[in-house]
Amino acid sequence: MLRRGWGLIRAVVSLHPRPFLTAVGSAAVFATLTVASAWAMSRLIDRVVLPRFEQGRVGAGTFAGGAGLVIAIGIARGAAVVMRRAFAGRAQWRVARTLTGSVTDRILAQPQSWQDRFSTGDLVARTGVDVDAAVAVMAPLPFASSTIVLILVAAGWLLSLDLVLGAVAVAMFPLLAGLNVMYQHRVERHTTDAQDFLGNLSAAVHESFDGVMLVKALGAEDREADRLATVAAQLLQARVKAVRIRSTFDSVMNNMPTLASVALVAIGAWRIERGHLTVGELTSVLYLFTLIALPIRLIGFALSEMPYSLAGWDRLRQVLDDPVAPPADRAVTVVAGAGVAVEDLSFAFEPDRPVIDRVSFAIGAGRVAALVGATGSGKTTLLELIAGLYTPDAGSVVRPPGRCALVLQEAFLFGESIEQNLVLGGRDADPSEIARALAVADAAEFVDRLPSGTATVMGERGVSVSGGQRQRLALARAVVSDPSVLLLDDTTSALDPATEARVLANLRRELGGVTTLIVASRPSTIALADEVVFLENGRVVAVGAHAQLYAEHPGYRALVDAYEIERQGAES
Repeated sequence: MLRRGWGLIRAVVSLHPRPFLTAVGSAAVFATLTVASAWAMSRLIDRVVLPRFEQGRVGAGTFAGGAGLVIAIGIARGAAVVMRRAFAGRAQWRVARTLTGSVTDRILAQPQSWQDRFSTGDLVARTGVDVDAAVAVMAPLPFASSTIVLILVAAGWLLSLDLVLGAVAVAMFPLLAGLNVMYQHRVERHTTDAQDFLGNLSAAVHESFDGVMLVKALGAEDREADRLATVAAQLLQARVKAVRIRSTFDSVMNNMPTLASVALVAIGAWRIERGHLTVGELTSVLYLFTLIALPIRLIGFALSEMPYSLAGWDRLRQVLDDPVAPPADRAVTVVAGAGVAVEDLSFAFEPDRPVIDRVSFAIGAGRVAALVGATGSGKTTLLELIAGLYTPDAGSVVRPPGRCALVLQEAFLFGESIEQNLVLGGRDADPSEIARALAVADAAEFVDRLPSGTATVMGERGVSVSGGQRQRLALARAVVSDPSVLLLDDTTSALDPATEARVLANLRRELGGVTTLIVASRPSTIALADEVVFLENGRVVAVGAHAQLYAEHPGYRALVDAYEIERQGAES
């Protein structure tokens, strides 16, 4: 644990060493001044307080000198405290910012296949609560580290003051330190478990929030509440165990300095009686020991944060130490003037269970193709392979140079303005480009009716607009990117047939040179395509015009008829 803890400290401090070292230096000054304040207190009592009681008076210069020394040291200690806290906080949150950026960049650099290994909530937890945990040890660390300076200087001064009394006082230091180490070992497992359960809870809550509409639609609120309650109970149990150990530790640490002070008073009175110690020196020993008790407890605080920080650090390292996988689009070949062609494409999420199985077809440049197939036939996965989100197990993809824009059925909008959602902060789009994209997506009219037009801020995830409006804004976002290939994954499913027809007509007219593949489940959409690629169980079983396939292929005809029956049932 100590070796791992030292490795954590070196790693986080190296990110922003200057403010941290400034905090440590200020804490060391504070430690030295703490011992100096006890020495000044001894001088004040022996040269000012006791003479005033014994002689009835004391010189003004003597009083001013003694009191001024105590006050000056106190002011200097206060300044050192301010410096220590200010720079410790600055170092901690600068490191947190750097770690958050590094983890986020590493997550974004990984391909889709890597990200599928984690839930969204788990990844969010890594950039949030785990970063906070990893840097938690930095706050008490400067003060705790300066305690070593304080103990060494104090031990030297106490032993020089009186060997017997100093030996008793100094003997308490390793005892208190040993209690801290023992506490650290006992609490480590529970704090590690608690951090893991916290990550699991964050992931579960995020997943539940993502699927809130589905949960409500299926009436599964009680089941979902029970699931979250189970994870929360695991977190609670681990936290309670850690708190119980900590409360016992705090109780012992609170009482030991008090008991030690009683022993020091008894021994000190005996040493005064023997003429080896003055009243002022005994008072300064008790005063110093009282001041030292809190810094020693700070070591315990730092050690108690260490398991918590190590748990968060370990979860961060799982992301940061995982090599960035090769780009998923390395199997994509860019050919000028080409349309989209796939050759013997195969892909499986699990071994021996292919989702796409030796698929081959070609779509000419500027043409519109509909991907048609039953649920689970591999349509969405095929689009993701063409977009380069996944690396195929075999085969290749050819597409023209330029952007390949993929628009999913479930459109995601950020809690920003419509304009920022369309350009995604990547560049300053010309207003005319935004207006054209909204017109192509048949979204200009409803956007113009919004309070601030394209400056209107969306609710989180676009909850302030309807499903069809979200889909049209997502389509406009793809158009703004000026793609050479447009992949639509049932993107117009939430639109009525008339609006869908206008959108598709706009795409043909305004994006004539763009090769477009549409996952379609409406006969009206399928009929608008130049050609149809029909999939069954991850394989292409037919390619051709809609009318031709409908007349010649029974499986295709049965599927399209089922779509039509479903549409008529929905309308009625």
